[in-house]
Amino acid sequence: MEKPGEDVKTGEKKAEGDIPQESWMKRLFGFEKRELSSWEQLLCLLNRPTDPASLGIFRFLFGMLMAIDITQERGLSHLDYKYLDGAPVCRFPLFNFLEPLPLDWMYLVYVVMLLGATGIMVGCFYRLSCLLFASTYWYIFFLDKTAWNNHSYLYGLIGFQLTFMDANRYWSIDGLWNSKKKNAHVPLWNYTVIRAQIFIVYFIAGIKKLDFDWVEGYSMQHLAHHWLFDPFRLFLSVDTISLLIVHGGGLALDLSAGYLLFFDATRPFAMIFVSYFHCMNSQLFSIGMFAYAMLATTPLFCYPDWPRRFFGHFPACLWAVLPPIGPAPQSSASCVYAEVPPSAADAQRPSKPGRRHKLGTLFALLYLGEQFFLPYSHFITQGYNNWTNGLYGYSWDMMVHSRTHQHVKITYKDGRTGEVGFLNPGVFTQSRRWKDHGDMLKQYATCLSHNLVHYNISEPEIFFDIWVSINDRFQQRIFDPRVDIVTADWSPFRPNPWLMPLLVHLSPWRAKFLEIEDSLDNHTEVVFIADFPGLHLENYVSEDLGNTSVQVLQGQVIVELVEDKKNHSLLPGDKMKLPAGAYHKVHTVSEGPSCYMYIYVNTTEVALQKNFTKLLELQERVRNGSETEPLPPDLQPLVSELEGSEVNVTDPVLRLFLRRQQRMQEVKKHREASIIEKLYRFSVKKYYMLRRSFLMTAIAMRNLMVGLPPLEQLTQEVAYANMKEQAITQDEKDEAGHLEL
Repeated sequence: MEKPGEDVKTGEKKAEGDIPQESWMKRLFGFEKRELSSWEQLLCLLNRPTDPASLGIFRFLFGMLMAIDITQERGLSHLDYKYLDGAPVCRFPLFNFLEPLPLDWMYLVYVVMLLGATGIMVGCFYRLSCLLFASTYWYIFFLDKTAWNNHSYLYGLIGFQLTFMDANRYWSIDGLWNSKKKNAHVPLWNYTVIRAQIFIVYFIAGIKKLDFDWVEGYSMQHLAHHWLFDPFRLFLSVDTISLLIVHGGGLALDLSAGYLLFFDATRPFAMIFVSYFHCMNSQLFSIGMFAYAMLATTPLFCYPDWPRRFFGHFPACLWAVLPPIGPAPQSSASCVYAEVPPSAADAQRPSKPGRRHKLGTLFALLYLGEQFFLPYSHFITQGYNNWTNGLYGYSWDMMVHSRTHQHVKITYKDGRTGEVGFLNPGVFTQSRRWKDHGDMLKQYATCLSHNLVHYNISEPEIFFDIWVSINDRFQQRIFDPRVDIVTADWSPFRPNPWLMPLLVHLSPWRAKFLEIEDSLDNHTEVVFIADFPGLHLENYVSEDLGNTSVQVLQGQVIVELVEDKKNHSLLPGDKMKLPAGAYHKVHTVSEGPSCYMYIYVNTTEVALQKNFTKLLELQERVRNGSETEPLPPDLQPLVSELEGSEVNVTDPVLRLFLRRQQRMQEVKKHREASIIEKLYRFSVKKYYMLRRSFLMTAIAMRNLMVGLPPLEQLTQEVAYANMKEQAITQDEKDEAGHLEL
């Protein structure tokens, strides 16, 4: 709060008698109503001199987090795996003309981005550093839509914002070189823009969660099983935790966080809950620096001089290395001052808005208007981050939708000979996101058609049959399998004609799904299918699946047994057993969509589990000494496993059992490890990631400067950079189950 006798915005002393009585609006919002009454007043308000301390601390933290992020989520540590020179890899840029540079030049792009992030952090050549970081970051961002997510988009926005701000006026190297920049006021709009941006992230994310699927708890059902929610399981069921804590709590926090952080009375409570929320997210999801970046934005909602007061409590012997706590900020030409003394020394303190102040105000207003508009601009681009994906990635609808894929089939046809064949899903690409996005599917099909020509397939036609369930609905087709995607029309400004509509009217069936699943035993699996009239599902029942049957829930289908050449018509409630080791087709012949379910038992898995149970019981008896009979030679590895020796196991079931036991022991060891052991393992993993990033970058820079060395030398250098990579592979696999935000 404002201190008596001192202006908290300018830091200047004023007489006690000069302190005006503040209105409720001034106390609540920080400005008077009259300051919004005209363009001139608004200019003065948004260019009001403000302490640069909080913005300077955020600049440092953001630059540091981005420098760390470059080696991790941006991919510097595995850049050579992502950009393979000369390899027939299908890529998914925002604009089709965008292509990655040769590998060594891509390393240079990352070096420039890292230099920019470092320059932002220390405030050195600040404006140039922002330009270097923002330009290279957006180039990489636009180069690969498969890596797009909301938080990566946010990083680019903040980098763009900082380019126009005076965030180097506090605790920066630029301030040491230029006395006019050192500890100088910044205009209020610098804070307004970034605070409003964070408010938009929270609030729009909350608005997007006002969706039936989220409110009813279908979006993130699996999260309630995470160990972070163990304390809640002491008094709540998993379903209740999912509905009230995960979905209800997430909705309430997103809707209210921006408001609660803004007001003095609620800010302390908001900072506690927001910090707890982001710390949980850092453990729940694989989202890189996002949780920490959002934590770094939280103090921006406090009074701008909080770093001076905070670091003022530290011992005086540390002040030399800490952000400065004084003196009061000096005047700046970037701000408009209400009162300007007539002395010549204050000639740099403008009392009337100039061109730079008007441009700063226009930037703030236009930028924020655009940010409020973009999340609701999908009527222009005919897409959204749910089913009808068009242009996306700027909507702040974080974790609103979860998807599962049951079946993906890619069929090609030679345009000249009519020869038909099938492709492995994901061939020629490193990504899996093309399965959900019409624009990526179009790019993928075009790329496949170009590559198949080299395999003596002329004028190839590509067809995709992809089955997706969104938020635990029926598995259904997302694209029309009859359309050749190579020649199909696609535009971001028109509805996608070959996208199959989401069968929203079948959503109430989800409650019935739970009843059906609860009625089945632990060995029986069920898959719920919905299909469109005139289409059919071709399926193969593996010999591992026993007692497989199809049962109709709605509509009418004809089940065609391909080998027997027999057709069976099924109505709602009808059930039919399917032969194992054979193909069948399920044709939808009703006027509306058909709904049916497959019920099956994986007999191989059941038998394997029975064998595992017997081996586990035998192993336990050996451990406690209750086994009196000598073990046969083929089971001796059970004893050797207990003794921890290396053995050769020939029996495949026993080999799988021992591998599972070893894996379970490793997981248990990791979970029960002490804090020191976890920190050590984390540090080792990060060390080798940074080590590889540095060495591979050094190799690339050497190649650019002096040319490629002999192949044998290059192979040895890469092998040295990869040293001990295998030591962290298991940790990376353990984290693979985390989700993306």
